[in-house]
Amino acid sequence: MNLPLQKPAFLLLADGTLFEGQSFGHVGTVFGEVVFNTGMTGYQEVITDPSYAGQLVAFTYPELGNTGVNPQDQEAISPSLKGVIARQITFVPSNWRATNSLDQWLLKNKVVGIFGIDTRALVRHLRELGAMNGVISSDGTPPKQLLKELVKIPLMEGLNLAEKVSTKFPYKWQEVCSVEFDQRLKNKNAKPYKVVAIDFGIKKSILDRLVAHGCEVEVLPADSDLELVLNSDPEGVFLSNGPGDPAAVTSGIDLAQKLVQKIDLPLFGICLGHQILGLAIGGRTFKLPYGHRGLNHPCGTSGKVEITSQNHGFALDADSLPEEIVSVTHLNLNDRTVAAISFRDRPIFGVQYHPEASPGPHDADHHFAKFVALMEKRR
Repeated sequence: MNLPLQKPAFLLLADGTLFEGQSFGHVGTVFGEVVFNTGMTGYQEVITDPSYAGQLVAFTYPELGNTGVNPQDQEAISPSLKGVIARQITFVPSNWRATNSLDQWLLKNKVVGIFGIDTRALVRHLRELGAMNGVISSDGTPPKQLLKELVKIPLMEGLNLAEKVSTKFPYKWQEVCSVEFDQRLKNKNAKPYKVVAIDFGIKKSILDRLVAHGCEVEVLPADSDLELVLNSDPEGVFLSNGPGDPAAVTSGIDLAQKLVQKIDLPLFGICLGHQILGLAIGGRTFKLPYGHRGLNHPCGTSGKVEITSQNHGFALDADSLPEEIVSVTHLNLNDRTVAAISFRDRPIFGVQYHPEASPGPHDADHHFAKFVALMEKRR
């Protein structure tokens, strides 16, 4: 089998650091925030996670592409990230589920990639100096020219990217994932719980988990107002994950404030949705130096630990959360940042991590069961 000829490519960081390698996927030039993911598996789920919108994602696992890609592992119709950074690429996948190679799939979706660079050196650089903007280029544009453009690219702070990846029209989701882990939870004889999910960049696997736990989901756009939500007569409201600066998602914060203040509905937020819950009650968020992106982050309190999947660059400021309204129920045990909150007198809670486990461990799946239990209590 003849392998494709690779063009020279480079990754240039905003501080002038240059990494030279080879291109794969689409040939071109893309700008974005350079971040890294430490997961050992699940590259297709990561690449199609809308929470990575506007970013160039470096994978610390040394080789990508072994299992190819397939339609079942997509978290969205197409990738939202800007570029992929890898140490080594396999161009010929070996897996019975594969329908295409990673390289050809990225080419089809016009995602620029670079491989052959020292990703260990890149990650150490980002850990020391923090996530920063960068550019991947494989179309022959000189680095000096791109550095001048790179300094003009806006930082992640203040960017409302949720509105860019959110659905534009409401839709219903009643499908359940085909894997046995999801199927065995589905109670087909029970009346489904009516859930409205606000799409700030929702993953397909989150919708699958809600359905698997007995929910019938109506997905609404990120800018939905209280009237639109209540017109669906929901038994619970879900605030999804998403990209960008949570403080910039003003419509979502406004909706959460009104839901918290006026309606005694169960609310469940994941990742950006969790941060929006905190902002809605007067809390503040801050940007982490290089974020939490991987599959083995320990979270918990009181001796109980969950190994969690995470993907976020911002976190809630624990000192800003009003103690009379919420309690911090989980901490990220690596850096003691807020990992979950629960309202003291209302059926509302949020988790910073991704309990849907796609990719990742299943330790935190019980949060979906908690959401369902809160809705069941109101019936």
